[in-house]
Amino acid sequence: MRRVALGLAGSTLVAAVTCGCAATGGVDEGRAPGAPTGVSAQAGSATSVHVMWNAVAADGEVSAYEVYRDGRKAGEAPGSAHMLDVVRLAPSTAYVFTVRARDAEGRLGPRSREARATTAAAALADGAAPTAPGRVTGRAAGSRAVQLSWSAATDDRRVVSYDVYQGGTKIHSVGGGQTATVVTGLRPHTRYAFTVRARDAAGNLSPAGPPVRLTTAAGADAGRGTAPADFRAAARLADGAYQLDLSWTPPQVDGVVTEYQVELDGRVATSLVWGGAPPRGRATYSFYVGREAGVGHRVRLRARLPDGTWGAFSAPRSVTTGGRG
Repeated sequence: MRRVALGLAGSTLVAAVTCGCAATGGVDEGRAPGAPTGVSAQAGSATSVHVMWNAVAADGEVSAYEVYRDGRKAGEAPGSAHMLDVVRLAPSTAYVFTVRARDAEGRLGPRSREARATTAAAALADGAAPTAPGRVTGRAAGSRAVQLSWSAATDDRRVVSYDVYQGGTKIHSVGGGQTATVVTGLRPHTRYAFTVRARDAAGNLSPAGPPVRLTTAAGADAGRGTAPADFRAAARLADGAYQLDLSWTPPQVDGVVTEYQVELDGRVATSLVWGGAPPRGRATYSFYVGREAGVGHRVRLRARLPDGTWGAFSAPRSVTTGGRG
């Protein structure tokens, strides 16, 4: 495997290109987990911050994730989770968060990149909770994801965040200006109940909005709503060789997508991993496909979701070198 670092608008993209090369070393046993990617932090109230990260793919089982606030451990979550609420914080204060994965043998991986958040201003003598979010609706997006939306709650001060519950368990928080989300990592052909509650700066929680009950589709598809959108591909001749230029819009999922897998002619060709902040808008990537004109290729890609699973593939595109894509 060879790695190529590319400069992208403030980001670093590492492409792990799959090849038929023979292995040159032995198996690396006993490695600690890698650093979590896609770490984000969102103020939940004047005294709490919701931290999220992407699940780490490790040689062994990840038993826990440790969350650090300004360099000191603030809490931990089980290996099956990729979120944690850090509480007992000071209002109107900026914090820096990092995350480390720990395996079953107790080995700690490296720290993630930093995520910053500032808690909301204190709301003195605020005992009034927001109203419940209304018109909660949703739909299944294949077998492993659902899309939820709701109407905004109101508060005498300000709604700072919304908490999403699956049954009686909180599974995520989004900012107070957001009224939609995508939940991934679900099981096929399974019925779920979701509710949403609003939270103000004082931490007052609203009643739950009306529950929405959804059943995921049967089968093992990754969920159409998790596929990259508006995928485009074109062949370009440069310095006597053909490059395949790809562009797409990242899937709308909770968390940050940092890794993609490109499939060329039915085989995995390239894995793309953003080392810096991945693009939130349209993403682009180019790679070499040969020097011969008139060769047809079929290409598609998919994203690794924040829960560590692969999303659905994009619609495939057919491209011919020396012709139109």
